This record gives sequence, structure tokens and C-alpha cells, in this order.
Amino acid sequence: MDILAQVNEIDTTVSGEISDGFLSASIKNVGEGKALVNGVVLFPGEAKGYPFVGKGYKKITYDPEASTLRIMQII
Repeated sequence: MDILAQVNEIDTTVSGEISDGFLSASIKNVGEGKALVNGVVLFPGEAKGYPFVGKGYKKITYDPEASTLRIMQII
């Protein structure tokens, strides 16, 4: 059986997005300031999860502002 999913993990201090079609993701604010994820404030130490739901998600935008985000995604 072929393995099709790929895991990507990054720490970032720049704005970006997780592209359409991702299967699962988690985003944690590992910095000291607030960040924005999908338009919602993420305070230091907080995390958001997008669990596997049987089909791909639409894109998620993120802006670390003055913080650092740790992002793990499965595509």
C-alpha cells in the first residue's frame, strides 16, 4: 500500500497560509506575543487543531505578528 500523506512541520515568524486541501493541521503559538490564525487571536501557549474529517480543508491563513507559530500539517 502506498503512503500518500506527507507531514510538514515548521516554526515561522512570517505570515502565510496552509493551502487548500490539507488533511490535518495544528498551530501553536510558541512565542511571547499574540498571533492571528484564521482571523482569530491565538495567545502565547495556545493551540488550534484541525483534525482529519475525511476530506481536505479550505486554506487557513496565519499571521504570527510579533510572535512565533509552530505549524504541523498533513497534506
